[in-house]
Amino acid sequence: MQIGEAAARTGLSLRTIRYYEEVGLVKPTARSQGGFRLYTEADLARLELIKRVKPLGFPLEEMRELLGLLYPDAETAVRLSEAQRGRLVEFSEAAERRCRELRADLATAEALAATLRERLGAGSTVT
Repeated sequence: MQIGEAAARTGLSLRTIRYYEEVGLVKPTARSQGGFRLYTEADLARLELIKRVKPLGFPLEEMRELLGLLYPDAETAVRLSEAQRGRLVEFSEAAERRCRELRADLATAEALAATLRERLGAGSTVT
């Protein structure tokens, strides 16, 4: 599929997908004779993973490393070494930690929203 369909299916913009290619997070599997980027279902899976990882605040280098561990190329698609498994554990722990932080941030935002709704519901004027 071409980049437009990949964008539609992932909810990412064309510009974002091109940027992810530029920084080495994903690359199209092939190009058409006309030079159009062509993406496979595996490429879409990488893009979806990037969407999930990005809000967790991983730096680009760590995102590249994680993608390499989860989607190895054919030459390295063998059983994970202990070191690679250890890195995946570290990534998992970092993701869990970030989820806890985001839940705390969400609770804070929800409390503020409730306070504002309460204030607005009371019909009082804001000064």
